[in-house]
Amino acid sequence: MSEETGQEREARAYEAVHEARDFQELKRRYKNFVVPWTIAFMVWYLAYVACNNWARDFMSQQVIGHINVALVFGLLQFVSTFAIAALYGRFANRKLDPLAAGLNAKYKRERRR
Repeated sequence: MSEETGQEREARAYEAVHEARDFQELKRRYKNFVVPWTIAFMVWYLAYVACNNWARDFMSQQVIGHINVALVFGLLQFVSTFAIAALYGRFANRKLDPLAAGLNAKYKRERRR
């Protein structure tokens, strides 16, 4: 009987991790965060683009001095991007990283077998 090769061990370890409940939970948590926030951001971004194209009177209204609604909305695009990134960082640290660390340890254990 031949000894198992390194590639076969890695493939077996990967399959063991892929079939683990924690891996399915990790994917579920990730998807439940990413999909709604991606949709929300895309709607917000497309609304900004649409307003710039078809609601020019609204977007050109002065807010303070020479600052108009379009400039405020444009700056809010940056704010929302950084806010979503910060939320994701906190979410990943609390909900994803512990599961990923456990799965990484399982993968390393399986590879050594």
